[in-house]
Amino acid sequence: MDHYDSQQTNDYMQPEEDWDRDLLLDPAWEKQQRKTFTAWCNSHLRKAGTQIENIEEDFRDGLKLMLLLEVISGERLAKPERGKMRVHKISNVNKALDFIASKGVKLVSIGAEEIVDGNVKMTLGMIWTIILRFAIQDISVEETSAKEGLLLWCQRKTAPYKNVNIQNFHISWKDGLGFCALIHRHRPELIDYGKLRKDDPLTNLNTAFDVAEKYLDIPKMLDAEDIVGTARPDEKAIMTYVSSFYHAFSGAQKAETAANRICKVLAVNQENEQLMEDYEKLASDLLEWIRRTIPWLENRAPENTMHAMQQKLEDFRDYRRLHKPPKVQEKCQLEINFNTLQTKLRLSNRPAFMPSEGRMVSDINNAWGCLEQAEKGYEEWLLNEIRRLERLDHLAEKFRQKASIHEAWTDGKEAMLRQKDYETATLSEIKALLKKHEAFESDLAAHQDRVEQIAAIAQELNELDYYDSPNVNARCQKICDQWDSLGALTQKRREALERTEKLLETIDQLYLEYAKRAAPFNNWMEGAMEDLQDTFIVHTIEEIQGLTTAHEQFKATLPDADKERLAILGIHNEVSKIVQTYHVNMAGTNPYTTITPQEINGKWDHVRQLVPRRDQALTEEHARQQHNERLRKQFAAQANVIGPWIQTKMEEIGRISIEMHGTLEDQLSHLRQYEKSIVNYKPKIDQLEGDHQLIQEALIFDNKHTNYTMEHIRVGWEQLLTTIARTINEVENQILTRDAKGISQEQMNEFRASFNHFDRDHSGTLGPEEFKACLISLGYDIGNDPQKKTGMMDTDDFRACLISMGYNMGEAEFARIMSIVDPNRLGVVTFQAFIDFMSRETADTDTADQVMASFKILAGDKNYITVDELRRELPPDQAEYCIARMAPYTGHDAVPGALDYMSFSTALYGESDL
Repeated sequence: MDHYDSQQTNDYMQPEEDWDRDLLLDPAWEKQQRKTFTAWCNSHLRKAGTQIENIEEDFRDGLKLMLLLEVISGERLAKPERGKMRVHKISNVNKALDFIASKGVKLVSIGAEEIVDGNVKMTLGMIWTIILRFAIQDISVEETSAKEGLLLWCQRKTAPYKNVNIQNFHISWKDGLGFCALIHRHRPELIDYGKLRKDDPLTNLNTAFDVAEKYLDIPKMLDAEDIVGTARPDEKAIMTYVSSFYHAFSGAQKAETAANRICKVLAVNQENEQLMEDYEKLASDLLEWIRRTIPWLENRAPENTMHAMQQKLEDFRDYRRLHKPPKVQEKCQLEINFNTLQTKLRLSNRPAFMPSEGRMVSDINNAWGCLEQAEKGYEEWLLNEIRRLERLDHLAEKFRQKASIHEAWTDGKEAMLRQKDYETATLSEIKALLKKHEAFESDLAAHQDRVEQIAAIAQELNELDYYDSPNVNARCQKICDQWDSLGALTQKRREALERTEKLLETIDQLYLEYAKRAAPFNNWMEGAMEDLQDTFIVHTIEEIQGLTTAHEQFKATLPDADKERLAILGIHNEVSKIVQTYHVNMAGTNPYTTITPQEINGKWDHVRQLVPRRDQALTEEHARQQHNERLRKQFAAQANVIGPWIQTKMEEIGRISIEMHGTLEDQLSHLRQYEKSIVNYKPKIDQLEGDHQLIQEALIFDNKHTNYTMEHIRVGWEQLLTTIARTINEVENQILTRDAKGISQEQMNEFRASFNHFDRDHSGTLGPEEFKACLISLGYDIGNDPQKKTGMMDTDDFRACLISMGYNMGEAEFARIMSIVDPNRLGVVTFQAFIDFMSRETADTDTADQVMASFKILAGDKNYITVDELRRELPPDQAEYCIARMAPYTGHDAVPGALDYMSFSTALYGESDL
């Protein structure tokens, strides 16, 4: 009482600051308070052999007020004044008020003068303050405030009774069933609760008041008629009367404490079961997402167009940017939840959680590895397909261009070869036809290379599985068939001309010379035009520089070609001069060729126009390759910084997790600073993603400036985020273990030093032999296995060390310890599991025997418990939880409906099946 927390008092006495406003009461409430407070005061004053009749008059001189405080507090107040004067009365009342204030009660608007003057409102307010402080304040149920605790106590005690619903301290008590339920709960022999009716409140109230006064020594503080006749009974009067029941039944506290202990244990079990269900659901959802995603990533159905494949690449980027990151977070959160659940199970002395088959953390990690492998394969396939389609488009365009040029050249050639103009031609015309045919054969031979190129391109398109191969093949076959026909027709016409040649002896050598020189020159110009208009595809600066060099070499041949053109035109001019001089009947045409000077000049002009266009195309491609090179260097500059940074951070986190610098809170703070710095680094990763997207959009497939790919950076970044989150969770679990088990910082440092000493590879885990050596170094005694002979040695360094120290390490005992620290049989012991084991060996936690003892109290020292006893002593939800899981009791003293709480208690701690 002397150490009462004044802050708590001020908190729940706060409503009394508004006493004057609350006491603007109607007469019914004032009447109820007068009677209740008077009866409450007399219940204590009669212990001193006195009582009061009028509450505002009998406390005016302060004497009985001081006596009342001495009775209820058990302390002596200052000696009262015995005078009858007003000053003596005020002095006595002040002594009483000072004593109340010394107990941490704040009195607002209540002064000694008002009490001496008989102010009824102030007097009632003062008595209510005293009741709150000395009768209600100390009531606490599950760390609630006094009023809330009293209300919760009433609710729990009356919960099993029908038609009783206690929600407040006024209208919930009007029907009297609440008072009767409280009495029946503790003294069922005093009231026949089954005969009470909710529609007869007067009988219920009078029954409760009479029984309480007669058998429980609780004075009758209320009138049934006042309560029934008031719309809202006075809350303070009801609270005062109900508090008397609480104190009268305080002897039942032992059973309630036992019930609370069981509730606590059951609540822990229920919470753990919920956490297990949550883990199973989250693991199932994540595995289902992986199962649905991998077939999509393994789908290698190719597309026919570049646009369709680029859309697939964009869909893959959306998956990387939008769909995968939340699943990465879910995977990390799943591991954290699993570790937290295992820590809670160990702290509550429960067996380790074993997820259902296929949902272990290792299963999820394996599935995740398959997902990432599928991702990598899918991305490689996409890029290879894009390269293939790009190559196909280039080849198809080249095929169409060469085919169009060849078809244009062959147009009309078959008709020309089939005509029989030599039959009616003159001698000179026959000779001209023969020479013309020779020129055509030369031209035909020159076009043989183009036909072979067309066939080779068609064959390559077939090998690359070009989607329009049927049309390409049909066109190629048509060209080849036509070429064979041209060859046959050419041979047939030559034979005819040679037969006629014997009859013809005149030929114009100048026309022949013109035709022989014009045909190859024309073919050269056509080839030059074809090359100048040929499309090209390059990926590096070196490739475009090679094309530029070849183009410059071509331009260097133009002066010699121009000389040849002028020479050919000179021959034609000479022919015209001869025709004019000798009046030859040539009709102004060259019988040996169809190539005219105008055609040569036109093609020459076209070639000269195409040269600057080719220059511009090469210049633009050179600029594009320079831009691509800048993108490579820009990406490499960032990747060469970010990659080592991620590796450095991974190493620093590893060092923090195994070094002993400061307390666990210092380590946690340090790790959170690292986490913040890592999260702040995310914009650089995003910037690198943006540069990588630009590289992919530019169709850049290699980068000689760096060994890091975006896939390496992504994997490293995801591992870094997972590692820092897992490390922070491990330190938090260590703090949770330390605080729950009462481990000192020195002990924690000793555990860490021993753990680090035997963690030779700095992996953060111990192998079985390392763990055994660590236990022995800490003085832990592991019993000797009868089948283990002393003096036996193996090649393991740690076991040899132990034997050299003279220790016998029992295999059976060590196997038992390993089953505790490594429940998942991974073959390693983490530092968290090591601390849990060491703390478990020394700390005291709830045990099955303690829970059985608590159940035995509720069962009245019986070896079994009944359904009614569980429902009476435990909250409804936890009572039903026990009823559903307890096996029937089969002992010799069993009764119908008896339940076995002993087997249930052992099952809670994994010592049997629940």
